[in-house]
Amino acid sequence: MAEPGTRAAEAAADRGWRLRHLPVLLIASAVLAAAAAVVGGTTRGADAALGAAVGVGVTALSYTLTTIVLAWADARDPQLVLPFGVGVYVAKMTLLGAVMVLVASTGWPGLIPLCLGIAAGVAVWTGVHIWWLATVHARRAGR
Repeated sequence: MAEPGTRAAEAAADRGWRLRHLPVLLIASAVLAAAAAVVGGTTRGADAALGAAVGVGVTALSYTLTTIVLAWADARDPQLVLPFGVGVYVAKMTLLGAVMVLVASTGWPGLIPLCLGIAAGVAVWTGVHIWWLATVHARRAGR
């Protein structure tokens, strides 16, 4: 077992570790957004294309914001991760709920594709993140 503070010293020596996975996840999200726009556009028109792509973008933006805030908090003091994580989560879900209610009240035909884009964005982001942790990160950590 490592001595206390060893993890912090290793993390300080490699400051980029907290955000190293972000480019891969953002590229996967961009590819998904393009595919979602094509599928939405061919099946239900321009509103669906826009809605699907924006849904993926909302997910990518949300997860990127969380990643950056948690990386910042962890770099300052690991005990800040929980309060900042919960705070960002509550703020994001409140904002997302308000936006979804507002969009739903307009009757915009891209609402369902927007929701499907959000769901697809969550699935792809989570899947790619698991892949990254299991392969790329595991190799770097020497596992």
